[in-house]
Amino acid sequence: MIGILLSIAQITGGILLGIATLDQLDGESNFFNKIADALEPFQTAIGGILIILPLITFRSSFIYSTLSLLGGILLLTHVFGKVPSLETTLRKLSDQLMPFKALIGISLLIIGLLRLF
Repeated sequence: MIGILLSIAQITGGILLGIATLDQLDGESNFFNKIADALEPFQTAIGGILIILPLITFRSSFIYSTLSLLGGILLLTHVFGKVPSLETTLRKLSDQLMPFKALIGISLLIIGLLRLF
């Protein structure tokens, strides 16, 4: 059950993070933009799942768990201001990861699809 939930969170988080690259692939249809618009209200929940579940199942795969944690941090950037004690550290980490946002997003999408099937 946790594996399926994590796979779905990886797929949806990958779409949200990789939307700039995915938008170039679908051309005029705006397929990925429509999906991202529908998922945007759930960005905080998806980011939380991408951080919490890999910590629970960290032993299963180091690479998948690390990638999910990085994706969760990028999705939760807007929440970091609400954690004053960790805000500066989390914002610095997020700023360092931002150039790799699309790469992390596409990787999450691929890993989520592979784990689901």
